[in-house]
Amino acid sequence: MRHQVLNSKGDPILLNEAEQHNSDYVAQQIRNSNFGIEVDVTTLTTIIKSITEQKFFQVAPAKYMPVVVGEGAWSVELLKYREFSTGDDFETGIMNTAADNSRLSEVDAAVDPIKVPVINWAKAITWSIFDLKHASQAGNWDLVSSKERSRKKNWDLGIQKIAFFGMNARADVNGLLTQTDVTSNTTLITKTISSMTDTEFETFVAGVVGAYRTNCAFTAMPSRFIIPELDYNGLAVSVDENFGLKSKLQRLLEAFRLITQNDKFEILPLAYADQANNADITGLNKNRYVLMNHDEDSVRMDIPVDYTSTLQNTLNGVQFQNGAYGQFTGVKAYRPKEMLYFDWAA
Repeated sequence: MRHQVLNSKGDPILLNEAEQHNSDYVAQQIRNSNFGIEVDVTTLTTIIKSITEQKFFQVAPAKYMPVVVGEGAWSVELLKYREFSTGDDFETGIMNTAADNSRLSEVDAAVDPIKVPVINWAKAITWSIFDLKHASQAGNWDLVSSKERSRKKNWDLGIQKIAFFGMNARADVNGLLTQTDVTSNTTLITKTISSMTDTEFETFVAGVVGAYRTNCAFTAMPSRFIIPELDYNGLAVSVDENFGLKSKLQRLLEAFRLITQNDKFEILPLAYADQANNADITGLNKNRYVLMNHDEDSVRMDIPVDYTSTLQNTLNGVQFQNGAYGQFTGVKAYRPKEMLYFDWAA
């Protein structure tokens, strides 16, 4: 296709054969490019002032688990102690007052250290005078702000992935869905909750908190139930189609709040928990439901240094650069018995 070159008045410019060939080649290269600010326009083209930004799946990890920001900044690792009570049965403390110099039974306390590695992160953005001038010709795009938004989004999405999946390259950096010490129950949920029959649903409701309490030796109550988003979206159906006053989601939430005596109990959807979304990322390859205690003594993620960008600098006045940095950890279940997975695979 021949490319018409126009002068500043919009009149066509006559080109020889070689010039026309070069013009057509350059125009075709521009049309074939998906990225860049150089675009063919005509006198009838209006450049819209707003820019459509790329969208990503994004959730707030702190809604699903405790996330502690700013503690232990610049550390190589974080150390948390767990305390244990040691001693014989209560009855060993019963005294025989008739015995002389009877020896008192003792109790003691012990601790064990849990070390969590801290990961350092930093990335740069660069630009030049030419980049700024070229971008300014479009009249509606701030190049530096766009680069900064891209880098901040890279941090946010990275922290999000670490929060739920951990790092594939490091076995000591796990996510909420990939804890190695948490028990997996594969008998109570064998299909989506939304597709359960009335009888199956009531059996599940009756047994889910009991399974959790048994797992933690009756020492804690759950406060969060995280389920695959596709299943969550289907819970709008009625518990009983013949008596459709309440949805399964309403009934399930009421049951959790009633049994746990916690009016703030939450049921949260999570797309990462869907089998279709976790098979290729971590090899989890199953629908994973998480019943947990939302308490930082039970489970937490740390961000010792939150995302921080530095001032721009230049050596020559033409090329500019700045950096951004941060520190993060994986998710650690300090009381793994206070979390319970329910798994099934399609």
